[in-house]
Amino acid sequence: MCQKLGTKIGEDTIKTFIEKYHLILMKGFEDNPPPEISKDDEAKRGIQAQSKARNLLDRLEKYEKEILRFATDLRVPFSNNQAERDLRMITIQQKISGDFRKTNGADVFCRIRGYISTLIKNKMPVISSLHSAIEDVPPLP
Repeated sequence: MCQKLGTKIGEDTIKTFIEKYHLILMKGFEDNPPPEISKDDEAKRGIQAQSKARNLLDRLEKYEKEILRFATDLRVPFSNNQAERDLRMITIQQKISGDFRKTNGADVFCRIRGYISTLIKNKMPVISSLHSAIEDVPPLP
């Protein structure tokens, strides 16, 4: 079901999301208990490593509020695909040219890509906005 911008998700629906999220986490914690400490392990120093699944479950529990923010704040997108698309340009540039020759070149490239990404997110014309920025009159979103 698609929500229109500016509308809210019902409280019952949000509660259902949160309850299902907690049920999934509980099942995950049951299936991935913390590592058992044996007599040999007690003599070792440091913290015993957990499984990758357990580490993920711990992060999902710790950052629950941030993970479920899309349900309460409709300005937050459901996925991070835009951020991944923004980073993809850097990897493509590195593949094409092998790498950035200097750190300064990478910094400039990232600044320009970040500016273009911001223009697109604010639904502003890219070419004319870049032209205005070069003329030292950058448009404000």
